[in-house]
Amino acid sequence: MIIAYVCYGSAHSSIVAAAIHVGFLPNDRIPAFEEFLSLPHYDMTEGNQIGIPFYMGVDEFNNDVYAIGAKSGRKIMMKAVKSFLRESGIHEEEIMLIDTLPAIGLMTKFGGMTSRRFKMISIGRPFTVYGIIKKYKNFLDIVNSVKFRLKELD
Repeated sequence: MIIAYVCYGSAHSSIVAAAIHVGFLPNDRIPAFEEFLSLPHYDMTEGNQIGIPFYMGVDEFNNDVYAIGAKSGRKIMMKAVKSFLRESGIHEEEIMLIDTLPAIGLMTKFGGMTSRRFKMISIGRPFTVYGIIKKYKNFLDIVNSVKFRLKELD
């Protein structure tokens, strides 16, 4: 199965959720500031990379895990992918698309816009990290829910 965590710009929430899923970030504590900055692709996605899946690794169920950005079109992109699979004769159950944007708060949104859109990285990036630290439990809830569903399918 393919697991794809989907967010606005594939720079923050989808990266963090996918990183938790594959074990780059802990499931039993809130990571330190530096742990977020060491993640592949964290707060580094450029506009022309949105829509391109970033491979994050393999989980304990042998599923490939990705992070992808879809701007404001997350819901329609997810619907289109599932429809395309169905029309192509590929079982929809072979891919799990998870919207991670509901996990973040205003601090991360502000930081992401400041860092990625306005290129004021030294100001925006710390806001993204502190915002995610504040909402880290939301990410754990999303990933644990996905893993619970995967266990049921196994």
